[in-house]
Amino acid sequence: MFSFSRNSRGIIANWWWTIDKTLLLCLSLLIIIGAFLNFTASPAVANRIGFGSYHFIKRQLLFLPIAYLFMTLLSMQRLKTIRRIAIVGYVIAIVLLLCTIFTGYETKGASRWIKILGFSLQPSEFVKPTFIVVSAWLFDGQLKNKNFPGNIISAILFVFTAFLLIKQPDFGMTIIISLIWGFQLFLSGLSLTLVSILASVFIVGGVLAYFTLDHVHTRVQQFLESENNLSFQVKKSLEAFQSGNIFGKGPGEGIVKAHIPDAHTDFIFAVAAEEFGIILCLIIIALFTIIVIRSMYLSMKDNNFFIILAGSGLAASFGLQAFINMASTVHLIPTKGMTLPFISYGGSSLLATALSMGILLAITRKNVHAEDSDDK
Repeated sequence: MFSFSRNSRGIIANWWWTIDKTLLLCLSLLIIIGAFLNFTASPAVANRIGFGSYHFIKRQLLFLPIAYLFMTLLSMQRLKTIRRIAIVGYVIAIVLLLCTIFTGYETKGASRWIKILGFSLQPSEFVKPTFIVVSAWLFDGQLKNKNFPGNIISAILFVFTAFLLIKQPDFGMTIIISLIWGFQLFLSGLSLTLVSILASVFIVGGVLAYFTLDHVHTRVQQFLESENNLSFQVKKSLEAFQSGNIFGKGPGEGIVKAHIPDAHTDFIFAVAAEEFGIILCLIIIALFTIIVIRSMYLSMKDNNFFIILAGSGLAASFGLQAFINMASTVHLIPTKGMTLPFISYGGSSLLATALSMGILLAITRKNVHAEDSDDK
């Protein structure tokens, strides 16, 4: 029998008394809401493309318990183990990312996916959290040892990772990794002058992408169009919000969702709006906000520099991806094929988010850095 006494030395008991239960509860609620929304959003999409009504639901229910168990097991690990998992995971993800360039299959103009054991995998989803943790370790390493070129190695890895993402192309993930890496660099003590220079480089890169890359140019132009010339998906998404109003039309009663091509992935937030109204949308936003702010608070109050960088980086990445998805759904920014963490359909997204949040739960546990000291 498991003992949950505060004096117990068991792994489960120690995890229970050190884990931040607010974070765990909010993440669990997001997963439950995501599973429920997939039940209402995916049948219409599955029928439209010739699959059975429950095709996507069955696949999502296959990955959900695996992802939750994966997140829980990761949250029990020590900092030393977390760093090792991140390094190995980053190497594997980079190798798979390279494979997409040569053997990946194209979807909507981008080669981001590869087939492994009959399942589609998006390696860039796993590059993001592992790169954030590896960068935090490198920045922390240079702080502890001035002879260790952690900042230079991190910069090289960033440029290499961004190059592979652009080759797919995956500009959304490139933007997220760039912003988070810049954020970590700023926290590590970079001067405001250098921060300004890097920001200018990113802005110039964005302008060049707009004028030289058709994919980027088209997305931006669609965003800038008048209301009568909006893209089909955005039009239908806004219709879903208008149809749902405050309380929604009820579970399974949505009509507009049947006409949104990516209702179960990129535009699942619109399905939530149509069937459950603005009330559920505000609940989802509140959960993401609590997770990000709570994670930032727990990370920043720790005196371990690795925890500060890794925790704040993972929290910012989680919140930024959610913002991009929801903002593009309501036409606040150009549309970007990016999932809503733990809510959108997708095995890669689900497992990668579980990896990210499992690590975040682990490094925000009470006195987690003391566990490594006990081994010395």
